[in-house]
Amino acid sequence: MSQEQSMGGDFSGALLTGVFAGFAGTIICLVFNIIYRDDTGFLPSAIINVSSLIFAVNILFVFIGLAYFLCVRYLPKGDIAFEVIFLLLTLVCLLGTSGVHRSDDAVVNHQFKGLLMGVIIILGICCAAMPVMFRNKRFREHVI
Repeated sequence: MSQEQSMGGDFSGALLTGVFAGFAGTIICLVFNIIYRDDTGFLPSAIINVSSLIFAVNILFVFIGLAYFLCVRYLPKGDIAFEVIFLLLTLVCLLGTSGVHRSDDAVVNHQFKGLLMGVIIILGICCAAMPVMFRNKRFREHVI
């Protein structure tokens, strides 16, 4: 196999793994959104809603797939580097939610932070699963 074919396979595999992780993350986030809102009674949906989850998560994971390709292609131990980068990014985002001020109502503000943190955790787990999926022979054969 030539270097171009190998690079193309890694590129398309990484990109499609990102797309698959994005679809999975979208579905999990939508289910979490429904359950969280039903359980807490949180109603405001101007920021986190069905449309924003569907579009933002899927677009985001196309770029995360590209980032994964770049890590695997250009960094030594790219899988580990990707995991560390996105673990740190997830933690930074979680810490950043403490400063989020959505509403003057303390209850609504607290509920929004809970919803946002749940979405961030779900997306962080989906990022962490990408190297595992990418390296799994059955996933590559049957899914991508």
